[in-house]
Amino acid sequence: MNGACGRALVGCLVTLCVGCGAAAGTTTGGPAAPAELAATAGPAAYIGVFEPGVPLSYEPVAAFTASVGVRPNMLLYYSGWYERFMLSFARAAHAHGAIPLVQIDPDHINLRDIAAGKYDAYLRSYGRAIRMFGHPVVIGFGHEMNGRWSAWGWTHVSPRVFVAAWRHIVTVIRRAGARNVIWMWTINVIVPYAAAQPRSWWPGASYVSWVGLDGYFTRPGDSFTSVFVRTIHYVRGLTRKPILLSEVGISQVAGKAALLPSLFAGIRRYHLAGLVWFDVRQSGGPYRQDWRLEGHPAAMAAFRAGVRALLRRP
Repeated sequence: MNGACGRALVGCLVTLCVGCGAAAGTTTGGPAAPAELAATAGPAAYIGVFEPGVPLSYEPVAAFTASVGVRPNMLLYYSGWYERFMLSFARAAHAHGAIPLVQIDPDHINLRDIAAGKYDAYLRSYGRAIRMFGHPVVIGFGHEMNGRWSAWGWTHVSPRVFVAAWRHIVTVIRRAGARNVIWMWTINVIVPYAAAQPRSWWPGASYVSWVGLDGYFTRPGDSFTSVFVRTIHYVRGLTRKPILLSEVGISQVAGKAALLPSLFAGIRRYHLAGLVWFDVRQSGGPYRQDWRLEGHPAAMAAFRAGVRALLRRP
C-alpha cells in the first residue's frame, strides 16, 4: 500500500535476475531472453528495491548499490496519468543492464473514460515510445486496486469498470506496436481492510503476464506465512502466471535482520519470481515506518545473503 507514497516520492524499483555475472563486491544480473519470451517464461529470481529520486536521476540506484552491495537490473517508477513514458530514463536503465518497470496510476481520472477511448491518443503515444525503446518494459496499472486507499480502489471503482479500463489500455498499447511489454497485475495482500476476493478485478490471462503482490511486515510476530501465504494460494487458484512480491518491507519493530532469511526462504519455497524492497524512510503509523536497509548493517548482510541464496536456486 506504500506505492501511493511512492508516486509522490517519484521512486525506483530495482531487481536482479538469475543467470548474470557479478561485478566485484556486488551481485548483479539480467535476463537474456527477448521481451515476449520474458513475459511467458517461468519465473526468474528478481531482487528489487524502491528508491526516491528515480526517474529524475540514476544516482539513488548507484547509492543503494554502493551501500547494500546488490546491483539492480530492474528500475521502477510510479507514473501519474498523462505522464509520458520516460524514454531517456529507460535508455539509462538499459545502459546499466536494467529493465524499467512502470506502475501507471490513474489519479483524478474516470476509468470509464479510459475504457470508452477518451485517452486513446495518450495511450498510443505511450505505446509508440515503448516501441521506440525496443527493449523489455514491465507495465502495471492501478496497483492495489483491491485496497480502499486509492481513488481507483474497490470502494470507488467497480471491478467491471477496472477490468474494462485495463483491457483497453493493453489493447491500445499493443496496437501501437509495443510488443515488448510485460503486463503486471498488482494486488495488495488480502487483509481485513482490502477486498478479500480480488478475482473480480482479474482482466484475464491474455491481458496479464505477471502478478504482483504488495505486503509488509509491520509488527513483532509477522511472518512470511501470515503476510503472504494466503494471497499466494488465492492467486495460484486464479492463474499460474509468475508472482513477484512487487512491494515489500520489514520494519525495525518487526525485526528486519531476523526476518529477512525467512522472506527469501518463502520466495524459494513458493517458487516466486522474487521481491521488490521498499527502501524508504517513513513515519506516522504501522504502514509508514523506516523500511530502509541502509544504516542497518545486520539487515544489509542478511539481504546480501538472501540474494546470493536466491540466485543459486535450481
